[in-house]
Amino acid sequence: MTKKSALFLDRDGTIIEDQIGGYIRTIEQVTLIPEAAASIAQAKSAGFLIVVVSNQSGIAKGIVSKAKVDEINAYMQSELKKGGGEAHRIYYAPYHPEYPKVEFEAYKSWRKPETGMIEQAVLDFQKEDVDIDLSSSYFIGDKQIDIECGKKAKVKTILVKTGYSEFEACVKNNTLPDFVAENLAEGIRNFVLISNNAFHGND
Repeated sequence: MTKKSALFLDRDGTIIEDQIGGYIRTIEQVTLIPEAAASIAQAKSAGFLIVVVSNQSGIAKGIVSKAKVDEINAYMQSELKKGGGEAHRIYYAPYHPEYPKVEFEAYKSWRKPETGMIEQAVLDFQKEDVDIDLSSSYFIGDKQIDIECGKKAKVKTILVKTGYSEFEACVKNNTLPDFVAENLAEGIRNFVLISNNAFHGND
């Protein structure tokens, strides 16, 4: 089985511009954060698996349909692909505890800060004879729950200052990230790739 490092990425506020206080409901609202595609492409070239893990509680709330979220993700992928940076896999959690729906109960453990999406990714890649090495993997996101999720999964964590940039919430909840970056590109280039080079001895 091939061992690989993974880069787990939040979607809204990390890869694409977030609708602060609202929800992304249409592809017209999808705008990549500057250099997101290029930096993801660099991580892929360095051998990282790119895995998007996103809470999409708007589905449970009836604000956006599952089909529409799939359409938005497909559009994001097409935009990322223009820069060579599309994700290997995309997961999202439709569940929300305050809007219980029977069809989404199975995704309870997927809602960040729980680690169900990461665990599912590990299982899915194992089916392809790829073993994710969590000790050399990263989670990048703009919210406290992203950092908490990463810590629970025992991967390195990077908080970006785009989106909600919840550093104070991280302090309050005692879930400090390993690194803080201005954006996804800086996080990947200044921390992920440098650490990866050191880990592999620039081979």
